[in-house]
Parts: sequence; C-alpha cells; structure tokens
Amino acid sequence: MMTPDSFSIDELCALAELPKRTVRYYMQIGLVDRPEGETRAARYARRHLEQLLMIRKWQRAGLSLERIRELIAAPDQEKPPPRPRGPGTLEVWSHLVLADGVELHIEPGRAGLTPEQTRRLLTETIALVQRVKGEEG
Repeated sequence: MMTPDSFSIDELCALAELPKRTVRYYMQIGLVDRPEGETRAARYARRHLEQLLMIRKWQRAGLSLERIRELIAAPDQEKPPPRPRGPGTLEVWSHLVLADGVELHIEPGRAGLTPEQTRRLLTETIALVQRVKGEEG
C-alpha cells in the first residue's frame, strides 16, 4: 500500500490518532514543524507524522512535553541525556535495605536501569553482603 507524500491536517490527525487542536498546539510550542503552505492549502509531510508519533510514544511512556522538547533538541544522542539537576528539582530515589545497617540509595532512571535490572542489582547486592558477612566468621 502506497502512502501519499503529503497530507492534509485531517489526514495527518487521522494517521497520528490525535485531535487537530493537539497537533496545532504542538506546532505552536515548537514540538512539530510548521506545514508547507498556509490555511486550507497547508500540507504535511511524512516527517510531521513521524514527529507526532514519536511525541505520542514518549507521552505514553510518561514523559512531559518539557522533557520531550529536551529530547527533540538532542536527536543525535543514542541515549537521552540526564535531566539537569537544579534547585527545586524533584527526584524519586529508591532506598533499598540490604542488611541491618547496610542501605543502597538509587534513582533507577538516572542510573539507566530498568525495573528488572534494579531488582537484579538488589538481589545480587544482598547476596554479596551475606557472603562478605559470612567470610568474617
């Protein structure tokens, strides 16, 4: 099936499964490129559709529009850059108790760990603490 090289706003919105108002808002705030032409003659290219689909994917993953803007500004990076930390930055850290008196503080997202990797880190670190404590006796 061949797809056209350009789309009307209605076609673009149908393909991206987004309302026109949302698409226009994304253009207004600079997340999506402006169309070729103006008013009813405006045409949208495949890149516009790709931009909208990427934004939708990132939003479904829980990213804010502000964070999406940061990612769009650095498209050549393989891994998204960590968010700059400044006054008022809110971070959620995990506080893992490995043994009495032994704790691990981690922010999995900043560390680049998936939930599965974080669980593995916890179980393997607990096992390491137990081995070290067993060697002392």
